[in-house]
Amino acid sequence: MSAPGRFSLNQATIKYASLTEAVDATVAAGIPSIGLWREPVAEFGLAASAAYVRDAGLRVSSLCRGGFLTGDHAAALDENRRAIEETAALGAPALVLVVGGLPAGSRDLVGARERVRDALGELTADARAAGIQLAIEPLHPMYVADRAVVSTLGQALDIAEQFDARDVGVVVDTFHVFWDPDVLPQIARAGASGRIASYQVCDWNLPIATDALLSRGYPGDGFIDFESLTRAVAAAGYEGDVECEIFRQDIWDAPYGEVVGTSLARYRELVEPYLS
Repeated sequence: MSAPGRFSLNQATIKYASLTEAVDATVAAGIPSIGLWREPVAEFGLAASAAYVRDAGLRVSSLCRGGFLTGDHAAALDENRRAIEETAALGAPALVLVVGGLPAGSRDLVGARERVRDALGELTADARAAGIQLAIEPLHPMYVADRAVVSTLGQALDIAEQFDARDVGVVVDTFHVFWDPDVLPQIARAGASGRIASYQVCDWNLPIATDALLSRGYPGDGFIDFESLTRAVAAAGYEGDVECEIFRQDIWDAPYGEVVGTSLARYRELVEPYLS
């Protein structure tokens, strides 16, 4: 069987693994890339994490997460500048941004999106200097109040296109965008300007968990058409890694090797055939 040349295991899929355990599990499965999260990187140490991943021979497909740009402006800028530095130190091409929900007491979605735009305007020089791309991730509308006032790929692009594509791109996460009737032309739009910074795959499962964050599943277990989305991403010119990012309690509780193996098998079956 050929090597999974573009598959990346997002660290969140094996949430309880330490950085070293996640890297070791990725290497053991023959996977060439890993998507990292800031918290386990901080726990192990930034320099030590960068060295461990490098010595393991892995690429870092992205770092998650920055963002939360709709609250305290100065604090958000400081935190995201630190995240940009970490992204560069790890050798990742993109920092994934969960932009933030409505400010406390506000119902002004348009104004909140303008706050995101304004904050990005102050961060692009830092991203350019670090050689990384800020990647806006639209989240499903059920998260609009508390996590992301950017709900569609079109909204993400409306903001991103106000900046150079080298500095600001978008994330195509199947869980968050599959429902959107405009998603395929918006993927083409993102590709036309080179703004697809990351392609993340997982499924939409029912019933929705009590904690809606935990409603993702392995590709093939839910309702998402991975063929159409993957064909669109490929046609848009995206040639980067494809991350499997799952938030689900029973998957987090399973042995790491089992989770990694199943994630890779589903990628080979449902995603990889449509990448070219």
